[in-house]
Amino acid sequence: MAAKANTEILHIEDDKFRYTLREIKRSRSLYLLMAPFFILFAIFTFVPVVLSLPMGFTNFNMVQFPQWIGLNNFYALFLEDEVFLKAIQNTLIFAVITGPISYILCFLLAWLINEMPGALKTIFTFIFYAPTLAGNIYTTWQLIFSGDTYGIANAYLMNLGITKGAIQWLTDANYIFGVVMVVQLWMSLGAGFLSLRAGLQGIPRDRYEAAAVEGVKNRMQELLMVTVPAMGPQMLFAAVMQIVSSFTAGDVGRYLTSFPSTDYAAHTIMTHAYDYGSIRYEMGYASAICFVLFGVMLVANWGIKKILGRFLD
Repeated sequence: MAAKANTEILHIEDDKFRYTLREIKRSRSLYLLMAPFFILFAIFTFVPVVLSLPMGFTNFNMVQFPQWIGLNNFYALFLEDEVFLKAIQNTLIFAVITGPISYILCFLLAWLINEMPGALKTIFTFIFYAPTLAGNIYTTWQLIFSGDTYGIANAYLMNLGITKGAIQWLTDANYIFGVVMVVQLWMSLGAGFLSLRAGLQGIPRDRYEAAAVEGVKNRMQELLMVTVPAMGPQMLFAAVMQIVSSFTAGDVGRYLTSFPSTDYAAHTIMTHAYDYGSIRYEMGYASAICFVLFGVMLVANWGIKKILGRFLD
C-alpha cells in the first residue's frame, strides 16, 4: 500500500511538472520580456545576498582574497562591539514603534481614500505616495528641525511660548531618535499603501450587500467583518513591507543627522552595516551584520504570517 501511494504521489508531481513546462512554453514570449529584469535582479540582488552568508565567516577587505575566520565576526559583534549592541537596541525600538503605527496609518488612509469620489481617490493617493518618490527630501526636514531660531519647528514653538530657546533637534541625543521616527513615518506610505489601496478597490460590492442582509449595520462592522477578511493577501504584503522598511531604516538618520549621530542615538543595524561596508570596506564584518539583520527579519515575518495567516483562506 505504501509503495502504491508513493507511486501515485510521483505521478501527481510528474503531471504538475509537465503542466508547468507546458505553461512556460506557451507563455515564453512573456518570459522573454521579463528576462532583462530578472537577469539584472539576479546579478545585483540575488547573487550578492546569497554570497553575503559565506562572506560573513571571512575577513575580506575588498583588496586581498577573503580569509576564512569562522565565527570570529559574530563573536566580535555580540561580545566586543558595543556600538552594534546599541544599534540592535535602537533598531528594535524603532521597528516596534514605527512598524505597527505606519501599518495602521497605511490601512486607515487607504480605507478613507477608498471612500472618496473617483477623482479625489487619485489625487490623495498621489499626495500620500509622493514622499516615497521624492529625491532629496531630507533638506526640507533639516530646515524644519534646524537647531537655530530660524528653524520652522523652533520658530513656532517659541512664538507659542512653549519653549524659551532653540532646541537642537538633530544634534541633541534626547531628540534625534524621535525626529528620525517622525520622518520615517512620513515616508512609510510606499508599496504597502498601494497594495492596500488596490485590495480595497478589488472587494466586490455584493459582499457588502450580503453582509447587510446578514445584519451588518454600520461602516465599522463592515470594516471588521467584511473588508479586513477580504484583504488577507494585501494586508500580509503590506505588513511584510513595513517590517522590511522599519528594520532596514538607516538612511533617514544618516542624512538628517551627522554620521555617526550624537551618542549613536540614530545608529541602527543598517547604519552599522553601511559604516563597515561602505566606509571601512570590512566586507566580511558588514556581511555578518547583515546576516544578523536578515535573521531578525525572518523571525518578525514569521510572526506576522502567523498573526495574519487566518485571513488568507
